[in-house]
Amino acid sequence: MRRRLGVLMAVHENAVASARATRAETPPADHWQRWVDSPAPAAAPSNVVPLNAASAAAAATPPQLPPVQWQDDAPQPTPGSDAPYRVLIVEDDRSQALFAQSVLHGAGMEAIVHSEAEGVQQVINEHRPDLILMDLHLPGLDGMRLTALIRQQPGQQLLPIVFLSGDPDPERQFEVLDSGADDFLSKPIRPRHLIAAVSNRIRRARAQAATQPGAQGAPAMNNPETGLPTRHHVMQQLSASLAHRDHGGLFFIEVASALGLRERYGYAAFERLMVQAAQRLAETAHPHLLARLNDNSFLVLARGIDEESLDTMAHTLRDQLSARAFVIRDEESVHLRGVVGHGRLSAGFGDAGTALEAVERTTLQARLLPSGVAAHVRREDVAAQEHLALLEGQLEPAYQPIVAVAGGNTAQYQVLLRLRQADGSVLNAGQVIPAAEAAGRIADLDQQVLDHALGLLDLYQHAAQPLSLFVSQSLRTLARDAFADWLLETLQQRQLPGASLVIDVRLPDALIHTVTLQQFCTRMSAAGVRFCLSQFEPGAEANALLGQLPLAFVRMAARFSSSHANQQTRDELRGAIDAAHRAGALIIGQQIEDPQAAAAMWMGGVDFIQGNMVQSAGSELNFDFHTAVL
Repeated sequence: MRRRLGVLMAVHENAVASARATRAETPPADHWQRWVDSPAPAAAPSNVVPLNAASAAAAATPPQLPPVQWQDDAPQPTPGSDAPYRVLIVEDDRSQALFAQSVLHGAGMEAIVHSEAEGVQQVINEHRPDLILMDLHLPGLDGMRLTALIRQQPGQQLLPIVFLSGDPDPERQFEVLDSGADDFLSKPIRPRHLIAAVSNRIRRARAQAATQPGAQGAPAMNNPETGLPTRHHVMQQLSASLAHRDHGGLFFIEVASALGLRERYGYAAFERLMVQAAQRLAETAHPHLLARLNDNSFLVLARGIDEESLDTMAHTLRDQLSARAFVIRDEESVHLRGVVGHGRLSAGFGDAGTALEAVERTTLQARLLPSGVAAHVRREDVAAQEHLALLEGQLEPAYQPIVAVAGGNTAQYQVLLRLRQADGSVLNAGQVIPAAEAAGRIADLDQQVLDHALGLLDLYQHAAQPLSLFVSQSLRTLARDAFADWLLETLQQRQLPGASLVIDVRLPDALIHTVTLQQFCTRMSAAGVRFCLSQFEPGAEANALLGQLPLAFVRMAARFSSSHANQQTRDELRGAIDAAHRAGALIIGQQIEDPQAAAAMWMGGVDFIQGNMVQSAGSELNFDFHTAVL
């Protein structure tokens, strides 16, 4: 009750503040004179909202958004030209759109308003704006998803997108920036602030475009703010190096504890820290190319160097990153740690994407090594054929029940991958998945397993006892838009409740591909699909994920099954369970083999248990959940 009352009071205060801000921030008739040098018209423009009740009552009709006079045959502004800045405002709230358009018009910019997500791409193609000013909450499609769709279009990867929203949640602001937006402005906003934010973004974008050779809209070679090469440029150079069979190396550098740093210092300070890290790594790698790949990873392309020296260079990059502390704010400093995976350009990679994936996988191995450095091992054709041969077997999944400690009416099973070979032997997931990844077939295998699970859900959807299936999937599979499209279409065609499917992702994968996973979860959660984070080990980064992802379940790492034998492990388990429960997730204790382990899990506060003490994995869905109470 106290929390609900607090929320209601906060809502009331926000509403009052918003009303005051709206009155204060509506531009007066002479607002041109504040920000532009040219003389202003003597009369108030037609697109200014009346400031008081008398003037509002005098208006016979509500104010209309004045149309911008676009001409299809008019010459388009060239990069760096003095043509007026063009802004596309995507806003469904008419009064907010009118305010933003009025302010931008007053500053000499051209602005066009579009009130819904549908049709935005057509407007972009027709009017080619310098910047998009977008609301977060739009009818039909939220702003983050629309941003992702815009970024997928050729020539629009660098189009500035700025969100203007009243959403006060700092986590949501972080999600917005992660979705591909360039800036987040909070409502209510002062006109001077809005103009400065928009004009600065457009000025930098035009200056950047003016320095690039070729046609307008071509991807930039260098980041205008840091001067470092862009990811696109380095990937282009990597493709060229592989085509020319150059010698040299490729280095994937990952900064450790990124989520913890971002949670502690905030997004802006974390960004400044990563810029400093990029500049130091670039100095160390000079004269070779370095680009920032995402929040906390970097790619170095070193052409023409002795491939025997790659390991030495990898250690140098890692050592220099942590050699001196970085100043993060005021006089506070922090030391960064990193891991490096590297590979030879002569390893026979088919394309730049394959090479990047190989060194990224190698970096995962480096995280497990004391040195923090790992070299990609080339797989010869014979080995690749052996991996493919392992995948020629017959899929025979096994199922293990996941039982609620307090009982329940839902039948829940984890689908365990099994593959029967021609000689009758059966391979488990630990044998099959590495072979599938090495052969480049992991996405096919994941989809095959998931399709099998969906078939079972279809078969049992009218059963008296509801069925839920946990299905493990690789993040490389989830990153494919075609896979997400297929899954959503299949759920709709079979009329399956999304909540009956639980996508199981491993913690190490989620830490590396957080943004990819967030985007996939956003799409699937709308259909009701739930998610489980498995192999969970408590820590700053892992705990941060609990608030970043819409998790329904957390499956603890196997070592916690022996928590009854160690007080420290029991304490860790208790802390992890409390953190997960606060985030709204339920806890699964796995590999429970004896009553002592089950009792320790129950006393620790887990919600479900799974293991041979309950029932070993089998080929039938025949567990009696009605009488299963711990």
